[in-house]
Amino acid sequence: MKRAPRIQADPSAANAFEQTPSKSQRKRDSHALQTLGASLLEMSDERLGALPLPARVIEAVQLAREIRAREGKRRQIQYIGRLMRDVDQQALKEALESQPQQHRLEVALMHAAEQWRTRLMQDEQARMDWCERYPHTRDTVTRLISQARQELAGGAAGRRFRELFRLVRDTLTEQAQAAQQGE
Repeated sequence: MKRAPRIQADPSAANAFEQTPSKSQRKRDSHALQTLGASLLEMSDERLGALPLPARVIEAVQLAREIRAREGKRRQIQYIGRLMRDVDQQALKEALESQPQQHRLEVALMHAAEQWRTRLMQDEQARMDWCERYPHTRDTVTRLISQARQELAGGAAGRRFRELFRLVRDTLTEQAQAAQQGE
């Protein structure tokens, strides 16, 4: 009786098989992308636009926010996860990690601006300190403080009160940006 020839396995085929992820791994990766996509639903359009995402993903996220039906939202999130396969995930994760820090900085600047405005409205020494630190704003800040005080005496905070805040916030923002560039 004649034996059938023994078939030798191709070593390159074995290496190719070992390099492909298992079905379970592909499923875990898919769920991770869906979770990442679902986290995008909570972001504002401004923050979403700052991320390195294609327009198709941003549109899908905006549509998912509007869907109220549970099953429809689940399917839209699956779709977002599928679209996320084409996104550079490392760049996206780095951008997401840096955003909370940027947001905290913006909030801190807003609080500092509010505190400065309050001090400027109540204390003449605060105005002198401000003008010493930021001499280029001396005339404008003095005029706005005077006008804002008149508005408050009239019963309500008005346009000049808001303009004073914007001036203080913009000045503090410029200072923070200059400090970051100097590092």
